[in-house]
Amino acid sequence: QDGTSINFDSFMIPTDELEEGQLRLLEVDNELVVPVDTHVRVIVTSADVIHCWAVPSLGVKMDAMPGRLNQTGFLANRAGTFYGQCSEICGANHAFMPIVVKAVDLDSYCSHIEELLNE
Repeated sequence: QDGTSINFDSFMIPTDELEEGQLRLLEVDNELVVPVDTHVRVIVTSADVIHCWAVPSLGVKMDAMPGRLNQTGFLANRAGTFYGQCSEICGANHAFMPIVVKAVDLDSYCSHIEELLNE
């Protein structure tokens, strides 16, 4: 990395690896962390078929199309963990594409970003 961009993958945690209190088919190994009370811009695309990046409790849903960049945004007005899923019938693994957005205070967000940049 060049120290100015952050990329990561996020995959569903298999049922047999879930810890007490985690939600089956909704937990991921790497959540998207965003700051509270900050407008967040999301740019989505796809490498294979049409997907949909949807987190209903944040009021956001955007199709991810191969060869196209689509843009949307949201504002998390409280701290918490928000769950979503791909909401397109995109193929055999459609049920296994959860999205987790964790909204935190600005200091926690800055610390998180600093950790990612130092990896």
